[in-house]
Amino acid sequence: MTPAWDPDAFAARLPFLRRRTRLMSATRAFFAARGYAEVETPYAVHTPGEEVHLRAFRTEREYPDGRLEPLWLHTSPELAMKKLLVAGAGPIFQLARVWRNGEGSDLHAPEFTMLEWYRPGAGMDALIEETVAYLRAVLPPVVTCRGVTTDLSHIERLTVAEAFLRYTGADVLATADDAPALAAAAGTRLRDNESWEDLFFRLLLERIEPHLGRGRPTFLTHWPAAQAALARKDPADPRVAERFELFVCGIELANAFVELTDPDEQRARFKADRARRHAAHGPDWPLDEDFLAALAFGMPPAAGIALGFDRLAMIASGASRIDQVLWLINPSATGSGA
Repeated sequence: MTPAWDPDAFAARLPFLRRRTRLMSATRAFFAARGYAEVETPYAVHTPGEEVHLRAFRTEREYPDGRLEPLWLHTSPELAMKKLLVAGAGPIFQLARVWRNGEGSDLHAPEFTMLEWYRPGAGMDALIEETVAYLRAVLPPVVTCRGVTTDLSHIERLTVAEAFLRYTGADVLATADDAPALAAAAGTRLRDNESWEDLFFRLLLERIEPHLGRGRPTFLTHWPAAQAALARKDPADPRVAERFELFVCGIELANAFVELTDPDEQRARFKADRARRHAAHGPDWPLDEDFLAALAFGMPPAAGIALGFDRLAMIASGASRIDQVLWLINPSATGSGA
C-alpha cells in the first residue's frame, strides 16, 4: 500500500487537511468568545474510562528508581475535565487525542481527536442551543458528506422513545429489561443469547440511525437510564437519563450528558459497568477513586459533550473516510501504510 507520507498521497489529502486546520482555528475562536478556557489533561492515566464496550491501550511508566506503574491511554478526557469543574476551572473545552483499541473503519480510527466541553449550570436545552450555535459558526449553512446533505438552518429533536415508536413500532420504555417483549413489539426474532441491551442497539443501528441527521441535524434525547452511565436521571421521568446524541449527514457526531453529580450513585453505576466489562474481557484498571472523591467534594451542576472532531472535519470538507482528514496515519505492522 502507498505510505501516508508519499507526496502524491499527501497531495490528495491536503485540501481536506487545510479545511481541518481552519476548522480547528474557528473552534478555538468560538469557545474563546464564549468565555471558555482551553485545558489540557493527562493522556496516560490510571483509569481510562468505565465504558463497558470500549477497549483501551495499555502502557507503563518507569520511575527513576526502576519501579514500574501500569497506565492506560484514555478513551476520553471526561473524568479529568470533571475534576477541573470541581476545582473551579469551568467553563472549559479541550481538543484531546484519545485512543480506543480494536476500532477501525471509514468512520473510526484507533487514535483520534475528541472535542469536549463542559459548562457549569447548563442543562440539556442550553447545551443543545450551544451545540447548534457551534455548528453554525464553523460549518457552512448546508453540508454534504458521504452522499448525505444536511441543512443546518433547522434541527430535529427526537426522544429515544419517540424514535423507537416511529421506526420500530415498539414502546422501548415499557419493555425495558424484557428482551422477548421488545422483540415481539418490534416484530423481530430474538437471536440466541441476545440480551435486551443487545437488541436495543441492534434496532437502533438497523432501523433508527439510518433515518437520523439527514435533511437536518437530529438530537436523539432522553436515553433509557441504563444507557447513560455518567448522565443524571431526568427528574420528570427517572426511566430515562438526560443524555443526547447528535447526528449530522447521517453520521453520529456527538454524545452529551447533563452530568451526574451524586458520588454514591456514580460509584454504583461504575461497579455495575465494571462487572459487565470484566465478565466480557477480564480484569483491567482500578476504579478512579480520585474522581469519586472529587464528586463527593462537590461538582457543580453542569452539562458536557464529546464531539468527534475528525468526523466534523469530514463533514466540513466533504471527505468520505476519516483517514483523509488525518495528517499522518500509523502504518500497519504488516504493511507499509494506509
